[in-house]
Amino acid sequence: MISIKHIIDTRDGTDYQRDNFDDFLKKIKFSFNLPAIHIAGTNGKGSTANYIAAIYRSAGYKVGLFTSPELYEINEMIKVSGQYITDQQIERIISDKKKEINKYDLSSFEILTYVGLQHFINEKCDICVIECGMGGETDATNIFTPVLSIITSVSLEHTSFLGKSISEIALNKAGIIKDDVPVLIGQLPEDAVSVISDESKYHNSKIYSVSEAHQPKQNNEGYIFSYGTHYDLQIKSNALYSVSDACLALDAVDILKSQFPISEENIHEGLASVYMECRMDILKSDPLTIIDGAHNPEAFEKLANSLQKGNFYKNIHVLLASFKDKNIIQMLSIIGAVSDSITLTTFDHPRARKEEDYFLFVSDYEFIEDAVEAYKKLKEQFPEDIILVTGSLAFAAYMKKRLTNAQ
Repeated sequence: MISIKHIIDTRDGTDYQRDNFDDFLKKIKFSFNLPAIHIAGTNGKGSTANYIAAIYRSAGYKVGLFTSPELYEINEMIKVSGQYITDQQIERIISDKKKEINKYDLSSFEILTYVGLQHFINEKCDICVIECGMGGETDATNIFTPVLSIITSVSLEHTSFLGKSISEIALNKAGIIKDDVPVLIGQLPEDAVSVISDESKYHNSKIYSVSEAHQPKQNNEGYIFSYGTHYDLQIKSNALYSVSDACLALDAVDILKSQFPISEENIHEGLASVYMECRMDILKSDPLTIIDGAHNPEAFEKLANSLQKGNFYKNIHVLLASFKDKNIIQMLSIIGAVSDSITLTTFDHPRARKEEDYFLFVSDYEFIEDAVEAYKKLKEQFPEDIILVTGSLAFAAYMKKRLTNAQ
């Protein structure tokens, strides 16, 4: 059998064009016609997708869910009714089209997109929830007509690929909008709303906008809130920003309720069943250790807001590692406003900032090469305070695994 890790790891993950993938799909005569929700956005895509999928699962639908990136293994990206795709299922799908995959030199994400969609077809899913990898228009997932398009958020990220302004990035993400297919948007900047509204009118697509949750309150389980006609909803998240993601999911299932009926019980059960790792994830209580995958300024704003409005009444000490292409100046400024100290570090990832990449900040912040040792130092220095591990979803997953195994 083929080594999945070898196939994925030896592929270029930075190529951002659709020509090869489109030629591949045409060659194998691939089409994806299952009912599916397509989700683009700078932040919040994964949580929104998981909340939607969980509600439909609770209603008894067979649900395909494609999200990215993975935390630990690529199998996490492709699920059917909560079950990860197996290595054998991946290998079978790849083996069947190995010649064409090699001929058209597909990227790792293109391969996984094809594998995921083919797996959902094989499993005869009732409905699928598909998260874009990056952008929208040129994304590998943008090869089908959905029953609903969702754009969760728009901010400046991946500017070398998606555009240099909010308007340009919004236009790229609006590429998932299709003729006569409704569009749901999160709380977006005015420039983004204008662009997406114009695209929706062009495609004759009705546009819906998310509203605010009513009186979200943190409790021992996470957050409880009401939204529209839905009352006393519970999510297992300590992140206030997760409430907004859940509201998008509620709007999505309400928009589609004539096609995919659900009950109020399905909604409550579905939302309460979702546990999103590395989203204000409390790993330890002594000292209180929070792991969060915030990786860009918008995500850091949401993280800072969650820390300020949550039940966190201690000093906060941040352990931060980020990718080289992220706006570290803004990220440090935002998290610095709600924390008492910041320690910089790095981890084993080709995109991770190393010590030399922090040269502008070494006079202001301590840098410790070994992230686990840095955590131990903070733990010894501040046993009564909060340690926040953040800066990248990959770093959050790396530290959660290392610290969990060390227990």
